[in-house]
Amino acid sequence: MLLLSGLFLTSWLLLAQSCMSFRKSDADAKTEFAKDHVTLRTATMEVEGRHIHYAMTGSDSLPTLFFVHGSPGSWDAFAEYMKDSLLLQKFRMVSVDRPGFGFSDYGQPQHLDVQSFWISRLFYLLANHKPMYLAGHSLGGPMVIKLAADNPQTFSGIVVISGSIDPKEEKPEKWRPWLYKTPLNYLVPGAMRPSNEELWYLKKDLVQLEKDFPKITCPVYFIHGAMDTWVPPGNVEYGKRMLVNAPLVDVTLIPGANHFIPWSKFTEIRTVLLKLH
Repeated sequence: MLLLSGLFLTSWLLLAQSCMSFRKSDADAKTEFAKDHVTLRTATMEVEGRHIHYAMTGSDSLPTLFFVHGSPGSWDAFAEYMKDSLLLQKFRMVSVDRPGFGFSDYGQPQHLDVQSFWISRLFYLLANHKPMYLAGHSLGGPMVIKLAADNPQTFSGIVVISGSIDPKEEKPEKWRPWLYKTPLNYLVPGAMRPSNEELWYLKKDLVQLEKDFPKITCPVYFIHGAMDTWVPPGNVEYGKRMLVNAPLVDVTLIPGANHFIPWSKFTEIRTVLLKLH
């Protein structure tokens, strides 16, 4: 029995390193996009020794829509949007691997302010004198708030999809440090490791984010599932109260929908994205 238990533990430790990584190779992704007759470009930007990997579709002559994934995840959370013919007519689309995920220093999560510092360099690298927009899902929601606040006058609109932005809506989850600060972390599979750590960081990050909401001076669009139990719709009401300088706060509350609306409610989200420009 002890031998079997040891073999099982060893096997799991090895498997946990590779499973649930939430990422695919650039070559495989390009092949998938090519099947839909869409050219996918990928690149990695270096910022002070750190790496930000991103993928891009569409014409460089168009306004840019940046996508920011949740936790865990990677750029291809928005793959279907980046292939969409209607969106491709209006936008160059860029989806980024946030630090700690995909191919952006995988396994090394960071606080929102550090992530913003690194990702922000991408906006200047890809600037084409056309409007730029942000869309983020789940933890990508507070991320796009932070990015817009840290880059004033850069964005013409932001979209918060099922965004976890209200610190009072966050559950305490005091068990998270027991995972990432102890050897138990080795039992956590793949991208769930950096996810667990950054979700613990988020508790304090959201409190610090409060000061950034008044810096948002562009239109903000909220899209949220009415039955989202992971990130309750109360986050939207919080956002409406905090965005005191946004010229427009538009809310789409989808009846019966849960937290995973980027995949289950594609049409509804695309409709909002098409409003941007």
